[in-house]
Amino acid sequence: MLQSIGIPGLILILIIALIVFGPSKLPEIGRSFGITLREFKKGTKELMSDEDPKKAKTEDTAAVQKES
Repeated sequence: MLQSIGIPGLILILIIALIVFGPSKLPEIGRSFGITLREFKKGTKELMSDEDPKKAKTEDTAAVQKES
């Protein structure tokens, strides 16, 4: 979806955001968005690292149950 926007689309979005929020709020909004994105990435990495041991544990349990 974002791949088809291009440079003119990004400039248009920036101009609209500048008009709506004003020049004083724009850096604050960008900073908040960056922090949110960083936390989201951190959370997904933790979730993925938590899933791997659980998956291995369930596979081990399934193998033990098959042997019985």
